[in-house]
Amino acid sequence: MKGTEKIIAHIQADAKAQADAILAQAEQQCAEIKADFDKKAADRYSERIRSGVKACQDEVDSRVRIDQMEARKGTLAVKQEMVALAFDKALEQLCNLPEEQYVAFLAALAARASVSRDEEIILNARDRAAVGEKVVSAANTRLGGGKLTLAKETRDFAGGLILRRGNVEANCTAELLVELQRGELSAEIAGLLFA
Repeated sequence: MKGTEKIIAHIQADAKAQADAILAQAEQQCAEIKADFDKKAADRYSERIRSGVKACQDEVDSRVRIDQMEARKGTLAVKQEMVALAFDKALEQLCNLPEEQYVAFLAALAARASVSRDEEIILNARDRAAVGEKVVSAANTRLGGGKLTLAKETRDFAGGLILRRGNVEANCTAELLVELQRGELSAEIAGLLFA
């Protein structure tokens, strides 16, 4: 029996050695597979982190650009408002010149706009009452014997005048004169205000 036992022991030893070799090979393959998946997981994690950081940076950059654009729009709106206020102030000062200067200004407007030298001068109610006759007289003098007359009607405008002959009117209101200068002078005024 000793021979059979030796054969069985030898078979068992060979089987154990083969099983241990198979187990060692399986453990090595498992370790290689795990290492491969750990590397892929680490690479994927790094890629996701980079992608997330880039997406966050893109969002921040986008918001910064939008905020800068909104700030420029706000600044532009304030500048436009200030330029508009400057023109409003110019209109107010023009309409509130001292009487002698205002009469000379209106007379010069009427004389320059007169074509036939016998038009009617239409003023606003305030100017008609305060300086109407003086304007007509000064304008006729400037024209060297003009026959301009003061219209009975008044119109609603801040200052200046309208010269009328029949159905034809020449608008020489202060509002129009200031508005005509707005396009030309806006950039220059903005430059002075915001230099």
